[in-house]
Amino acid sequence: MFSFLLVVQILVSIAIISLVMLQQGKGADMGAAFGSGSSGTVFGARGSGSFFTKATGILAAIFFINCLLIASPLVRKAATGEPESIADQIEQQVVEQQDAAAREEVVEVLEQLEAEGQALPADDVPAMAPSAATEDLPSAGDTAPAGGADDLPQ
Repeated sequence: MFSFLLVVQILVSIAIISLVMLQQGKGADMGAAFGSGSSGTVFGARGSGSFFTKATGILAAIFFINCLLIASPLVRKAATGEPESIADQIEQQVVEQQDAAAREEVVEVLEQLEAEGQALPADDVPAMAPSAATEDLPSAGDTAPAGGADDLPQ
């Protein structure tokens, strides 16, 4: 929907620019008043002023309505999970690259440990496996810290 409205906006903009460039200025009507031969034109003796003026007004109305539709949050977020701005897209790419780099680093460390014949230390398991990390957390019913109040620095 957004792409369609954007194409319509561009086409209407080009049409308005063309119509405005084709219109004559206010001073050009004086020549027609003294018989410059404009009565034999396609638009008649009155000239093309009223046709171009009406067409420009209609296109301007379409332009403004289309602007409101494009700016509408319903159109911009229409069932797509894609980021809205370029900054959001760049941020999403950076996060994906960082995640991929972290995964590669973990895989390299595991491969290095396997090559050396060492087992993975138990202290590192919660940092790499979120399910193992949640087992050591106190439950919601626990009110005292795991070590008790005696472990606090004095």
